[in-house]
Amino acid sequence: MCKLLKFVGLAVVLGLAMFLAVIAGDYGPWYFAWLVGTTMIVLISVASAVLFDTQEANSNGKF
Repeated sequence: MCKLLKFVGLAVVLGLAMFLAVIAGDYGPWYFAWLVGTTMIVLISVASAVLFDTQEANSNGKF
């Protein structure tokens, strides 16, 4: 049963991806780059905030 649900879930994701590819048309690569770039900016910002907080806590002697 678990494999069937996984197969159905992947089929739904594939269908959604194909639908979005048809809607996006020639702009598909631009939207893909935008999504990946936005995700990377958010992840790098969060990692930088965590590192800054850790450095600040170490300089204040909290650790």
